[in-house]
Amino acid sequence: MDLGIKGKKAIVCAGSKGLGFGCAMALAQAGVDLVLNARSEGPLEEAAEQLRACGVSVTTVACDITTEAGQAQVLAAAGPVDILVNNAGGPPPGMWHDWERADFLKALDANMLTPIMMMKAVLPGMMDRGWGRVVNITSQSVKAPIAVLGLSNSARAGLTGYVAGTARQVAGAGVTINNMLPGIHATDRAVALDGGVAQAQGITMAEAKAQRCATIPAGRYGTAQEFGAMCAFLCSQHAGFIVGQNILLDGGGVNATL
Repeated sequence: MDLGIKGKKAIVCAGSKGLGFGCAMALAQAGVDLVLNARSEGPLEEAAEQLRACGVSVTTVACDITTEAGQAQVLAAAGPVDILVNNAGGPPPGMWHDWERADFLKALDANMLTPIMMMKAVLPGMMDRGWGRVVNITSQSVKAPIAVLGLSNSARAGLTGYVAGTARQVAGAGVTINNMLPGIHATDRAVALDGGVAQAQGITMAEAKAQRCATIPAGRYGTAQEFGAMCAFLCSQHAGFIVGQNILLDGGGVNATL
């Protein structure tokens, strides 16, 4: 399917690996020029070389997107953009009694306020030009909270509420905002989470993964490639009537009728 976005320009945050890279690759394969961000310059440049093989322009910005300075760097390097993919690493797992105010503020900065500030920066230009796409990578936890991810539950739920209202305010200008809610995917995040389970339960990483896979109807972890394909579709010319939605990509892990 021709997604109709060849020649568009996208910012992809935290896009050097994992789900961010999956989204960047799918957009590059659709002919979208990229402004790619990540914290570490080495992995960022390696990712950019792979993406340039698709025949698109890739501008790299090595910075922490969760800081005001990092956001300013990315926005200055990008200029006017058609597509924004918001992404940032999730906060660490733990228990309710582990977290202090500072932990919540850090989580809110990274996983709620950062995407909000990025949207606030790019939405006016998208609306003026009559076309734009924003995709926020959040978590299945906004549909079904995960107790040990209380910091993530809180921050991402706040972002979801913000998007629910904002998406409907900008849709009439040809701009869509949607959220992608990943379950467990075969990324570094999965390794970290499985490592925590393995340590807590005194089991191997393989046993921790098998234990988690048993809770997923699909019986496996998702891939960054299939996640990226959905992102690219939401950014396409065909998705203009999808507004303010929270799309689960979890292998059926959330058991809900609606």
